[in-house]
Amino acid sequence: MIENFRLEPLENSRFVRPALVRYRQNGVEKSWEIIRVHDSVAILIYDRDKEAFVLVRQFRPAVYMGDGKGMTLELCAGIVDKDASLAQIAKEEIYEECGYDVAPERLERVTSFHTSVGFAGSKQTLYYVEVDASEKVHEGGGVEMEEIEVVELPVKEAKRVMFDERVVKTPGLLFAFMWFFERRGEG
Repeated sequence: MIENFRLEPLENSRFVRPALVRYRQNGVEKSWEIIRVHDSVAILIYDRDKEAFVLVRQFRPAVYMGDGKGMTLELCAGIVDKDASLAQIAKEEIYEECGYDVAPERLERVTSFHTSVGFAGSKQTLYYVEVDASEKVHEGGGVEMEEIEVVELPVKEAKRVMFDERVVKTPGLLFAFMWFFERRGEG
């Protein structure tokens, strides 16, 4: 339950830094408001035993401002905020958020792309991994004060979810599903 929701000025931020960019384009002076943010990794996790995607559902305050609910369905993901390989960071996010222990070398790098290009332009690197029950070592749910719900979405329901506008989901999730179905010849 969300209570006492309010906006306050941001003075010292650990994760986003607003800025004004000034530049000249084709001889015209311009400016643009941006937010500098960390790059990220995201992982499409497929559970072979259950024939299901392992996703996360969590509260996102920015979404709450728009829909009054704030719950999103997303890929397991995390920011790149330490000196480690992207695959290592992805492995740690899988462990923390979803409870699977997988070796970084098992992660298949799919591609990278830029997100929020109108105001942030951070880069997200997408990975894919298949897991089974033997790799599940705890329930997941995140670390510290994160409240992440692990969701197992049967593959046979994924296409319906892709086009169900009542389900708040990220473009990265949609892209990952499309990649998966194209790879299986179901595109």
